[in-house]
This record gives sequence, structure tokens and C-alpha cells, in this order.
Amino acid sequence: MKGMEDEPGQLKRVLVDLAAGAVSGGVSRTVTSPLDVIKIRFQVQLEPTTQWGILRREAFSPSKYTGMFQATRDILREEGLRGFWRGNVPALLMVMPYTAIQFTVLHKLKSLVSGSSKSEDHIHLSPYLSFVSGALAGCAATLGSYPFDLVRTILASQGEPKVYPNMRSAIVDILRVRGIPGMYAGLTPTLVEIVPYAGLQFGTYDMFKRWIMNWNRLRSPIPDEAEGTLSSFQLFISGLAAGTCAKAVCHPLDVVKKRFQIEGLQRDPRYGARVERHAYKNMYDGLRRIMYEEGWHGLYKGIVPSIIKAAPAGAVTFVAYEFTSDWFESILS
Repeated sequence: MKGMEDEPGQLKRVLVDLAAGAVSGGVSRTVTSPLDVIKIRFQVQLEPTTQWGILRREAFSPSKYTGMFQATRDILREEGLRGFWRGNVPALLMVMPYTAIQFTVLHKLKSLVSGSSKSEDHIHLSPYLSFVSGALAGCAATLGSYPFDLVRTILASQGEPKVYPNMRSAIVDILRVRGIPGMYAGLTPTLVEIVPYAGLQFGTYDMFKRWIMNWNRLRSPIPDEAEGTLSSFQLFISGLAAGTCAKAVCHPLDVVKKRFQIEGLQRDPRYGARVERHAYKNMYDGLRRIMYEEGWHGLYKGIVPSIIKAAPAGAVTFVAYEFTSDWFESILS
């Protein structure tokens, strides 16, 4: 009887996680889209992306983008304000199911290991279990939404004139030229990246929340009342720190993933050398060749907008999730 009574509660929790995850992912992606577009332009540019890199190495052709402010100015001048939201539709189609799946799987895994479906009980999980739960949730979400991630990268990196006028034309051409496997180009480095990235993001988020809770308890005149309560600003800080730590560690794998995703894209020559089809044999070969041909800083192209984006993206995602989750629970209860 108890199992049957628990089923409605479990279904409600799944619906809350799906809805809250989708909303938080959509809000975060839309807010940070300009930084993501700039980051992608840097990552797919084979030429040096900094003046230091240009001076240190022999550039095989002039660099289109050499700094974040210069890239922002050029995109705005050449493509208008809409250029910063290029590919946002497939990005939303990717991130909303991604975040929904991620938070749903994460909550289910934490419920299994903690023996409780209550979110307040999950904060006491060890950092190791938070890391593993986050990593597994990230893998599940990646497999469920990857083709939209690939299309988003292609549309965001093509520049002007456009290679593909819309998402549909990009998908049709990818399927025609590369087949169904082409929709999953770069999946291997993505999965390798998502394990430490999602693990670090959720593991450090829980860790920072515990630290702040302890700090609140020490500062409060009534410790019992302070326990378990976090302000929206404190949730924002925890998410910001978690997003920054995760992105800083995993950025090189994201660069390799982007190269696989846009290989063969015939964008205008003024954007620099193209990533030819089959330019890299595998993930390891991609890392090795980028390191050899572009220097170690080639693996960190786009790290500045990536970090600047990851911090608010993580913060907005977690805060939006917490608030949306509470709102949906109040409606369904």
C-alpha cells in the first residue's frame, strides 16, 4: 500500500523536475546566448585569438577575432544584434530537454542513494556521491539532446553570409552529407567532458551550499532556524562558483568538440581557415594537433567568454530551478 501511495508523489516530483529544469535551462541559455556565440567563434577559429598568440606564433593568415571586445564589435557591426542570438532556437530545443533530463535524473539518483525523495535531505550527501550523481545525470541529458547542440554550434559559427538560412536546412544537409552519425559528430569528447563538468558543477554546488549553510548557522542567534535556509543571493553565488570551477577544468574538451561539430562547414574565408572534414582522427588526435599547431593556448580559445558565461549561466540555472521548482510544487500540492 505504501508503494502505491508513494507513486503519485514520485510522479509529481518527476513533473516538477522536468518543468523546472526546462524553464531554468531556457532562461539561462537565452540570457547568456551572446557570450556563447562569441565563445564558439573563438573555439572554431584556427588562427590565434589573442595578440600575444599572434606575436608568439607565425599566423598562417590574419585572425578574424583577436579579443572579446573586438569580436563583440565586429559581430554587432556585421550581423546586427540578432547575430548574438544566432542558433538560439536549436539551443533552446537542446538545453530545455537537456536540463529537464539532467535535473530529473539527478533527483532520482540522489533519492536512491540518500533513501529520501526530499530535496533538503540531499544536501547532506557526500561530495563523491554528488559528483557521481551529477556526472551520470549529465551523460543521460547529453545523449537525449546532442543533435540540437551540434546544429546550434553550426548556426552560431557560420557568420555572414549564412551557409544555412535556418535550422531545418542545416539538419537536412548534415543528414545528406554525413548521415545520421553526422548528427552525433563530437559526441565522444562531449561525453568525456560532461562527466567531470557535470560532476564538478553539481558536486561543487552542493559543497558551496553546505559551506554557506554552516556560515549562516554560525552567524545566526538561533542556529536551528538558520539551518537549511539560503537566500536567493547565496544560491546565486553557489551556482556562480560551481559553473566557474567546472568550465575552467573542462574547456579544452569543449574546444575539441566544437571542431568536430563544424568540420567541413564552408563558411566565408574571411573567418579564417576552415576545419576540413576528417581533420582530426579522434579526440586524442584533436587535442594533440591543436596543441602542436596552435600551442597550449589553442586549447583555451574562448576561455574568457566561456568563464564569463559559465558563471552567470550556472547561477541563473540553479536559482531559476530552485524558484521554479518551489513554484510548481506549491501549485501541485
